[in-house]
Amino acid sequence: MTDAPVTAAILVIGDEILSGRTKDKNIGYIAEYLTAAGIDLREVRIVPDVEEEIVGAVNALRSRYTYLFTTGGIGPTHDDITADCVAKAFGVPLNLDQRAVDMLLMRMKREDLNEARLRMARIPEGASLVENPISRAPGFRIGNVIVMAGVPAIMQAMLDNVVPGLVKGTPVTSEAVDATGVPEGAYAAGLKAVAERFPALSIGSYPSYSASGFTNQIVIRGRDLPAIAEAAIAIRALIEQLRAGAERPAS
Repeated sequence: MTDAPVTAAILVIGDEILSGRTKDKNIGYIAEYLTAAGIDLREVRIVPDVEEEIVGAVNALRSRYTYLFTTGGIGPTHDDITADCVAKAFGVPLNLDQRAVDMLLMRMKREDLNEARLRMARIPEGASLVENPISRAPGFRIGNVIVMAGVPAIMQAMLDNVVPGLVKGTPVTSEAVDATGVPEGAYAAGLKAVAERFPALSIGSYPSYSASGFTNQIVIRGRDLPAIAEAAIAIRALIEQLRAGAERPAS
């Protein structure tokens, strides 16, 4: 564990996500998983199955963050080009990897390893493998880029295998203050003043609407527990003061 910030980005690859045909179920899961591990998710991008788009995004994001996680595009069909693109981004050959072949043979017979299935055993030179206990076709890690499947169950299993070996930071803690019944516009100025007192914290207001009406929650996030507690006290005092003022009869 390190005191320095550990950051990450997610690159979601696939035309089916951009078209709306497939609804992404991985971003939220990865975000929550990384937060618990003390890794700050800073950016998410979605790109089509286009080589130049994938290569450009991989190079941009891996240079900006501690880790880059990719999902999608490592299957057996012609449009699964993530491995090709990551190899090109790193400037290394993409080879049939015997380790990956052996993993595939744990699930299928050698005679069933046709050309399409062997595409899933092509790994950039120098990469380590990310095990996949479900379908056996591995992901891989090269440099700070972790390449995973797009199928949620497989991605989650891969994440379980790779995150324990990563550098982690101090986990972020959050505390919520219920501001229901007080309009955001009423507490916006006071909340800004509290946020300016605690610049190391992230303080946000999150309204929602349901059949019972509007609710407001103010969420304080950070790594400094005493500061979070102090900010929560100040925000609760602000909300209580506004509620008391709203209940006071006009003279």
